Amino acid sequence: MSVRRAIENNEEAGIRPSKTYQSFVAATSGPRELNFIKKDVRNYITREVRNVLELEDTKELGKYLLRMKEKNQNFFFELKLEDGQSIKLAFWMDVRSKAACEYFEDVISFDTTYNTNR
Repeated sequence: MSVRRAIENNEEAGIRPSKTYQSFVAATSGPRELNFIKKDVRNYITREVRNVLELEDTKELGKYLLRMKEKNQNFFFELKLEDGQSIKLAFWMDVRSKAACEYFEDVISFDTTYNTNR
């Protein structure tokens, strides 16, 4: 079994990262035989959980926008994904927001990537 799969199995079973690391130490001649440390196990689990949550959020937003379109044919949305999971662009507009935009002739835009590349 690969290290990655073992970590995933332990995480699914609710085994803490420190115990997961200790099981690897016990399976080898000691920590010097491993090419990773306890913190690497914790970082891996944190990163994978974040990726799963991000993917679920993306799916839920897509479902929500589709439901809104089903309820109101004048609802418009565009959702573009990056690598099939991260949201690259999300835009939606209903009749009320379209009328407000035509009346006020203003647009509000949010750049969610602002200040992230420091």
